[in-house]
Amino acid sequence: MAIHRLDLDEFDEIDYYLMAIHTSLEDYRLAYFINKNLPINLSKSKNEIHAQTKEGEANFSRFYYYDSEKAISWNLIQNKNEIISVSKNDLQDLFSNETSEVSTTIHLLPEFKKVDFFLKIENSEETIDFSEIQQQLNTIESIAAIYVVDTNKIKSKNNLIF
Repeated sequence: MAIHRLDLDEFDEIDYYLMAIHTSLEDYRLAYFINKNLPINLSKSKNEIHAQTKEGEANFSRFYYYDSEKAISWNLIQNKNEIISVSKNDLQDLFSNETSEVSTTIHLLPEFKKVDFFLKIENSEETIDFSEIQQQLNTIESIAAIYVVDTNKIKSKNNLIF
């Protein structure tokens, strides 16, 4: 009788590439400029990315495109979101019922707090020329920086599973 063993490292492989984008653009404007410069057609996804942290829970916007010819999924993901929590003041008297709003910034990937967006490219069997993508996206005036993220340095990889 033959013994079959599974290597669990096969299931732990990362089958996506991640590019960090620093910009002051809104998510829909950035998606528009990326569509204009790359041969893709990102559109707003109804399935936002839900993340829960100790500060609270937030939804991060997501733009999605699937290239059926090359079988590649493109995701533009928001990294920063603000949650506003309302708290009542502890000191109350008869005539005041004041509340204060506290704004907290939550990050999808907390180890990359300065990154505004991520461009996640999944299931690419063929090699992707990131220098060409980076060069095309650098022509967008409002992008301050764009670079490839080493996926081995990501501690919160579970936030990228959607």
